[in-house]
Amino acid sequence: MEITKKRGSQYARSLIEASLDPLVTISIKGKITDMNEALANITGISREMLTGTDFFDYFTEPQNARDVYQEVFARGSVADSPLTLRHKDGKLTDVLFNGSVYKDEKGTVLGVVIVARDVTDQKRIEKELIEAKVFAEFATGIAEEAKNKAENATRIAEDAVKAKQQFLSNMSHEIRTPMNAIIGFTKVVLKTDLSAKQKEYLTAIKISGDALIVLINDILDLAKVDAGKMTFEQIPFKMSLSISAMLHLFETKIQEKNLALVKEYDNSIPEVLVGDPVRLHQIILNLVSNAVKFTTTGKITINVRLLKEDENKVTIQFAVTDTGIGIPENKIGKIFENFQQASSGTSRLYGGTGLGLAIVKQLVESQGGSISVKSKLEEGSTFSFTLSFDKTKDNAEPQAEILESDTEVKNIKVLVVEDIALNQLLMKTLLDDFGFEREIAANGKIAIEKLANTSYDIILMDLQMPEMNGFEATEYIRNTLNSNIPIIALTADVTTVDLAKCKAVGMNDYLAKPVDERLLYRKIISLVKKPAIVNVSEHTASGNNGSVKLKCIDLNYLMQRTKSNPALMMEMIAAYLEQTPPLISTMNQSHKAKDWILLNATVHKLLPSFSIMGMSNDSIDTAKKIQQYASTQQEADGIPGLILKLQNVCEQACIELEEEFNAIKKNNP
Repeated sequence: MEITKKRGSQYARSLIEASLDPLVTISIKGKITDMNEALANITGISREMLTGTDFFDYFTEPQNARDVYQEVFARGSVADSPLTLRHKDGKLTDVLFNGSVYKDEKGTVLGVVIVARDVTDQKRIEKELIEAKVFAEFATGIAEEAKNKAENATRIAEDAVKAKQQFLSNMSHEIRTPMNAIIGFTKVVLKTDLSAKQKEYLTAIKISGDALIVLINDILDLAKVDAGKMTFEQIPFKMSLSISAMLHLFETKIQEKNLALVKEYDNSIPEVLVGDPVRLHQIILNLVSNAVKFTTTGKITINVRLLKEDENKVTIQFAVTDTGIGIPENKIGKIFENFQQASSGTSRLYGGTGLGLAIVKQLVESQGGSISVKSKLEEGSTFSFTLSFDKTKDNAEPQAEILESDTEVKNIKVLVVEDIALNQLLMKTLLDDFGFEREIAANGKIAIEKLANTSYDIILMDLQMPEMNGFEATEYIRNTLNSNIPIIALTADVTTVDLAKCKAVGMNDYLAKPVDERLLYRKIISLVKKPAIVNVSEHTASGNNGSVKLKCIDLNYLMQRTKSNPALMMEMIAAYLEQTPPLISTMNQSHKAKDWILLNATVHKLLPSFSIMGMSNDSIDTAKKIQQYASTQQEADGIPGLILKLQNVCEQACIELEEEFNAIKKNNP
């Protein structure tokens, strides 16, 4: 039995010594009575020296240790009370104090057993976690602050871009509005009789105005690309035909400089492709313009070849080569930058803004393409760019740019919606030159009122107007009036107003001010497509080479009456051209309204000019038959045909008289 107890005691002792945490027994008076080796290690004091000493002296805060000790007696035990033990060398160990009383066989309390669990590493980890959390929160705060600053900076930058765009938009409109009048009326005056000096001065004004518009266009185009507002169409077009039509623009300049213009076109390129022909024109136009500007002898070659093709797409390389002045090697890297030219003297000698190549680069890269240049000083340059286009089985859309500016379309009635009086006068002058009827509305509201009572063939719509602007008016015309009348937008604001926005509200096309009168005419023709009806049997006769058109007029009588005075002849012809279209319109309207008195009076006004302009007796007979009907209201079935016949004759006479007028003017400058 003794042996068994002894063995049990030894076993218990071995377990106590195996513990890494300090174990200690303390008497009622607080003196250490026993401990394991772990307590000696954590305090640095031997077991012999520890025995009988005051247990509380080994803590950094003895009173706290004493209070916990007293709590054990009061409650019988304590758990996980945090305290700190001190090593004799000063090292501190964080522990959790766990204790309970122990008693003898009679239940008398003899002292306290304490286990001090080392939690130094745990507390260090907790501290590190707290520090990491604080740091993370701090870093998050910094990141949040940086994000807010970045957002504010982005907002400021966006506001700056918007402010710049708004400024450019306003400046565009403010500059283009007077320039529209300056250039437009200069063109109008140049068509009149002028002395050599007057013509020279007016030509100088027009050239200067055109140069200013080029500068404005360059700056605004660049601004649109920078702002991401440059839009690209995706329409079917015939590339070869499109490029050829564009190159015709350079024929006069090429001939003046005695240069050769060579087009090398790869016939393996599909005939119809999908892309933006207008932007392609703009790129090539800039490159060829530069080539012509900087070349005095030799040739300019435009090479278009197929690089690769798959089932859906083709990649094409365009190259413009000249034999001009070339570019110094140290300047090649900068020529695509804004306002950069090869040398400081380039602008002085050759002109230009230094924006053309910057715009070209932006236009090419914005469509996913690339551009490069090779050049040798005094030998020439080659600018190459590649673009991809989608393939299609659709037919190409007709391009207004290549429509012939002839007189195949007549009887067009145009509603001009414009609030500025000067622009109203200019549009009246241009449309009168075209031989079109026109009415003016000062804003969209007035235009809608006119549409309710009168029919028109096409509307020319300004966009910035009081009361009701062009967009609002177009939406009303399309959605409320349910009208499909063609509408062409006219505006000086080319920065914020783009073709996509015009199309979104139902406009058919877009033309920037100052208006190019040829382009305006072509766009009207392409949208109206209202050919004049010609009675072939009346105006043609069979000859050896097929149908030959006979003339309606014979100016011999006019020449006799005016003694061949060119100024007087031109005045007489101009009077006929001015009075006839409105009389024809009134003749048709009065017949439709069955206003016989007005019909008779209108035809009566037409008759005298027939003899003056040498028109046939058959035309005079037709007019007299209409007058007779208007007086008696008989033979009603035949009257529409007679009116149409007379209308065709008068319109044919107008065409021929316009040609005669221009010929007289040309021969008598």
